[in-house]
Amino acid sequence: MIKLMSHLIHLRTFLEVYRSKSFSKAAESLAITQPAASLHIQSLESFIGNKLFIRQSRGVEPTTAADELARSIAPNIDALELKLSSFKLGNIQGGTIHLAAPADFLYYCLTTPLVSLMEQGFNVRCQTGNRQKIYDLLKEKTTDIAITASKPDEQQFYFLPLVTEKLYLVHAPSLTKKIGKKPNKEVLSQIPLIAYDEDLPLVRSVWSSLFESPINTAASCIVPDLRTIKQLIIEGHGWSILPDYHCERELKKGSLIAMNNGNDVPTNQLYLVWPKGVQKPNISFVRDYLTTLFHTKK
Repeated sequence: MIKLMSHLIHLRTFLEVYRSKSFSKAAESLAITQPAASLHIQSLESFIGNKLFIRQSRGVEPTTAADELARSIAPNIDALELKLSSFKLGNIQGGTIHLAAPADFLYYCLTTPLVSLMEQGFNVRCQTGNRQKIYDLLKEKTTDIAITASKPDEQQFYFLPLVTEKLYLVHAPSLTKKIGKKPNKEVLSQIPLIAYDEDLPLVRSVWSSLFESPINTAASCIVPDLRTIKQLIIEGHGWSILPDYHCERELKKGSLIAMNNGNDVPTNQLYLVWPKGVQKPNISFVRDYLTTLFHTKK
């Protein structure tokens, strides 16, 4: 049992060094000395029989063995840490939690969890924004927890998969005659595209899946709010890409039509993200609560 706990501690140190590419930063984050962190890695290297890091003038560079080990253990170590952190809450309840998320996800998916957290005595402070703003808040450590629609940099943040959203190409029934019943890129290129931003990340993913070619169409209208985009689409002003939780009701009612409604619908992963460093028990509790809640919904 003692040996097992020792290996877990060494693996935790390894993961911190791997992500920060620095023994000193890892030691600071784990509240241990740098020599202790070095001893943990040496012990792990001796145990597995492979070199894990190459020391450089600034920090360390992971070896191929380190890459393989990190891929294998990171999800489990992070999950264990979350679970153990949640138990630290004990009799401490509530406190202020700063949360950042896309406005659309907050509206459709977080209202019920927010009510539950308030009932448990938490004071929740929400911020919304695009990808850049949310990551800026994380880097500045002005938010405790965030939800992002892109995979975070594991060197800078801790994160766990939260939700896998399905992406639908949708339009109003009034455009069916013009668009047709089967996706056609030449026809769609002539219909206004309404998108979230200029980079068209969701649009590119679905377009590539449908037509196996890059999209060359510029958006006719950019609106950084998927709720507004949905309303414009329902009114017949063009086509767009919407995640499943945005349009499931409208698809059932028939006020929207999905052109890629099948088993091969493209998906996009959303992540629960938090800054590195020591976290308060109540923040760990909220992270664990959200992770459990969304994974139970699967």
